[in-house]
Amino acid sequence: MTIRLPDSTGGLRTYEPRPEPFAVSPGAPFTCRTVFSAAHVVADPFADTTPDSPAAVDWDATLAFRRHLWSHGLGVAEAMDTAQRGMGLDWTGAAELVRRSAAEARAVGGRIACGVGTDQITAGTLAEVRAAYEEQLALVESCGAQAILMASRALAAAASGPEDYLEVYGHLLRQAAEPVVLHWLGPMFDPALEGYWGSADLDAATDTFLEVIAAHPDKVEGIKVSLLDAQREIDIRRRLPQGVRCYTGDDFNYPELIAGDEKGFSHALLGIFDPLGPLAAQAVRVLDTGDVAGFRELLDPTVELSRHLFQAPTRFYKTGVVFLAWLAGHQSHFTMVGGLQSARSLPHFARAYELADGLGLFPDPKLAEERMRNLLALYGVPQ
Repeated sequence: MTIRLPDSTGGLRTYEPRPEPFAVSPGAPFTCRTVFSAAHVVADPFADTTPDSPAAVDWDATLAFRRHLWSHGLGVAEAMDTAQRGMGLDWTGAAELVRRSAAEARAVGGRIACGVGTDQITAGTLAEVRAAYEEQLALVESCGAQAILMASRALAAAASGPEDYLEVYGHLLRQAAEPVVLHWLGPMFDPALEGYWGSADLDAATDTFLEVIAAHPDKVEGIKVSLLDAQREIDIRRRLPQGVRCYTGDDFNYPELIAGDEKGFSHALLGIFDPLGPLAAQAVRVLDTGDVAGFRELLDPTVELSRHLFQAPTRFYKTGVVFLAWLAGHQSHFTMVGGLQSARSLPHFARAYELADGLGLFPDPKLAEERMRNLLALYGVPQ
């Protein structure tokens, strides 16, 4: 059986779906790298909401997906950008997500780290930004999860220069109960973060970022770099104090960054490891054996899909992630909080399906094909 898929020119092409999925099974814990998947949330499709309403989350399906990731040995990075933080999921919803996911992690023995931001305010003084961070940090720590200090839109708007970032982050790190992960999210993921760390010059911003870490190395377990610039990430990780980890957030160049070189490597905290979870876990277990070539052989072919999902405007990558979760059978519908299912085009979905199917990502290829055909029919594509 073949399926007709639309392309970016307005034409149709014929595609023959893969008959069998890529074979994976849960295995031993990873030994060579620490790997987190930033996980998406599943919307409640029957809730009477609008894009401006508070998110209505299907908690059972959302937690089931986290158990799926944990079953393959991956950690869960919760309430991050992939969970539509600030793009459909407000702080009230994120707080509930943290509470529920942290409890689930304790119940199943899964590793979890949770995003700490300032999205309960849209703007404010530096004191108000600090207070917002403190509120979220207290919640995450009270749930027993590791904190990920995320970039703040409110801080980007309130800060007048690098010294304000040094003051705010220094204040938070001094009071953190346990070492945190610092997250530098680039403006390609959120345009409101342009000029973060006090400068639009990335060299100057990098210096400030590293100054924060150098002043508090005992309170920084690691950093997550999401700039989609492999060389800059390598340069940053080579300048980190001993014992501070670099977690790649580069969804364009992750295989080479995780594999590393003679001077070091990156661990991983990636949104693309939401749809790639089982395959990524298999690749890391191969890397555990010292087989770098085998690791790259498994993971390199996934980059084309990742670059497709994360193409500009990059902030809409969550739509592709949830779309693939639906095709893979992890949820019964393709509805997103904030109505974000409309953020990508039908040709984009068609190419995502083709690439994911080619990798064998769908546990039930027939189900994925059936759901893809239903979507095409909804758009009026003849078969």
